[in-house]
Amino acid sequence: MKRKPTKKAEKAAPAADRSKKKKRLGSFELRPTTFIFLTAAGIINAFGVTLFLFPVRLYDSGISGLSMLLDQVTPSGWTLSMFLLLLNIPIFVFGFKKQGLAFTVYSIYTVAVYSLASFLIMNVLPIDVSFISPLAGSDLLLCAIFGGVISGIGSGLTIRFGGAIDGLDVLSVVFAKKIGISIGTFAMIFNTLLYTACGITIRSWILPLYSIVTYYIGSRTVDFVVEGIDSSKCAMIVTTKADRISSCLSENFGSSGTIVNAIGGYSKERKEIIYFVVNHFQINKLRKLVHDIDPSAFISLQDVSDIIRKRES
Repeated sequence: MKRKPTKKAEKAAPAADRSKKKKRLGSFELRPTTFIFLTAAGIINAFGVTLFLFPVRLYDSGISGLSMLLDQVTPSGWTLSMFLLLLNIPIFVFGFKKQGLAFTVYSIYTVAVYSLASFLIMNVLPIDVSFISPLAGSDLLLCAIFGGVISGIGSGLTIRFGGAIDGLDVLSVVFAKKIGISIGTFAMIFNTLLYTACGITIRSWILPLYSIVTYYIGSRTVDFVVEGIDSSKCAMIVTTKADRISSCLSENFGSSGTIVNAIGGYSKERKEIIYFVVNHFQINKLRKLVHDIDPSAFISLQDVSDIIRKRES
């Protein structure tokens, strides 16, 4: 005989449903400062694309580059700004369940700012972007370099504050694992196909090749903005004198490390591993301090893109 749910169970069910829904949507807190930075990111990206790349027919990467190509091959009524919205927004909505509410809102907002700023620069403001760059003339190398750097700053700021300015980031996350390749490889394949299509369409390979320079410089700029100039290193120190070394490092750097017990794979000797984070200016000092105490200590360094600490209540 099937039992009728109790009143307590009936009350608990909606609460559980709300909990699942909240978990699926992700926590989202409206922060005005975040939107200020995302607004700046969209404007900066538009500045780099419309004043350096678009006038000389260089192509950005990802969906932005595809929008630039479509702007050239479609009737005059269709503009870059329209393609940015029409192509990016459905992709971000498609990736909503995987990326979460905050990422989707931030991304769509930044793309909207990017699109609006592009429209204002190209169609409203008294700036001629028809034939040559207003700032770099017809010098393709200058346009490729500065276009890549400036648009990379805009993209990097967007990522740093929790969003993305190009739908390719979402497509890479969603589909790369399904087809068995890395996210970076997926993006590279997409951009290779994009630049190949650009070369075939305009019947010239000069501009697509310069666009690869833009893509490379832009991606390096994104890494720089996201990780920062003061990127950290995680030192893994294998030693038999962990207590002395840990005390010395704490005294000299003003921070503590983590000690983990270990056993040598060949010698079976009991050792300890110290995990200690420093910036790249402190590496030589760390090496000297460690080897002064234990000359046989083994030090391995790994890049650390970010350090997340517990937020104080």
